[in-house]
Amino acid sequence: MSAEVGDLMDHTPQSAYAHLRATQPRWFLTPLGDSAIGIMRWPMVEGQVLHRDEDRVVLEDPVVLPDGQHARRLRLLSARPEHEVAVLPLLAHSVVLTERFQHATRTWHWEIPRATGVEGMADTDNAAGQLQEQLGASASELIGLGQVHPDPRILADPVLLYAGRIDTVGEVAAGGIRRVWTVPFAEAEEMALTGLITDAVTISALFKARHSGLTG
Repeated sequence: MSAEVGDLMDHTPQSAYAHLRATQPRWFLTPLGDSAIGIMRWPMVEGQVLHRDEDRVVLEDPVVLPDGQHARRLRLLSARPEHEVAVLPLLAHSVVLTERFQHATRTWHWEIPRATGVEGMADTDNAAGQLQEQLGASASELIGLGQVHPDPRILADPVLLYAGRIDTVGEVAAGGIRRVWTVPFAEAEEMALTGLITDAVTISALFKARHSGLTG
């Protein structure tokens, strides 16, 4: 957790919000344009930090909508400076998927390895580390696929996407993964089209890998 976010533990919800405005100004920028949603500032009104822990900060922002109305909007931000990374494992002409239970939806999802990076490590090293940690696999090559915002209506931070070429799947992480499935790339795309894969990050990685020529 960054020092600024860690300091929130000693504040009220309103004073914590003011503290973040002072220490994390990039979180409160309003771009130019008539359709942008502006954030109101004290002394007009103050927002709140509804929740904070070592991973996440939940903000309630007082905003001005494009039509001039005042409202409240929620945002979920990372409390860590490291990026979240997701890696599409490529095994020959196939994709390796994991079936993992997700609390928010209360169900199982087919998805690719994804996690917040380890402090002090480069993004590429974090991506390689996720392949090793979750699939027991070593990446012979990592290819950057850009970034994606899974749900920009409420999630502020992007996920960095990578494709990783691996030669085998080793010991699978026990925590949260029920099954591992190696499927041809085209079959994984079909799973996304038919709704067997609904995770937006996984679908984005498949799309970007296809258009980057990594399917052959």
